Amino acid sequence: MQRAYVALGSNLGDREAHLRGALAGLDATPGLVLAAVSRLYETEPLGPPQGPYLNAVAALDAALEAPALLARLQELERAAGRRRSGARNEPRTLDLDLLLFGDACLDEPALTVPHPRLHERPFVLVPLAELAPDLVHPRLGLRIADLARRLGGAGVRPWEPG
Repeated sequence: MQRAYVALGSNLGDREAHLRGALAGLDATPGLVLAAVSRLYETEPLGPPQGPYLNAVAALDAALEAPALLARLQELERAAGRRRSGARNEPRTLDLDLLLFGDACLDEPALTVPHPRLHERPFVLVPLAELAPDLVHPRLGLRIADLARRLGGAGVRPWEPG
């Protein structure tokens, strides 16, 4: 078993329902155990004008290999209505990113772990630091809490349903 961390995001439709559905789908997947989930955060989007995101991070205990987990994440995105146009930072019903997979460093055509922009994104680091502040980034050798502190939490706020 490997401890994997997955970022969840949504800014189209019922954002909370998309995230909750993805968590349920992950928990129901053979070979995955949902170990912990951060609180939900509302964040400002990157890229073109669009609505705010809901973001969270889930910790999973995975008996699956990283490519199989990635395939499951993409399957859940499609089931939630995600359509990939190829444009970066576009609005989406569901975005699931494999952030970390144990202490693995993978550089494959379809999969890079740790996620290559993990250390640049407060909307990922803040909820990840909530779950695993002392976890060390396998490439950078820095604690997640320290990476989050360096970036600050600008634009990342705990979400309360309205």
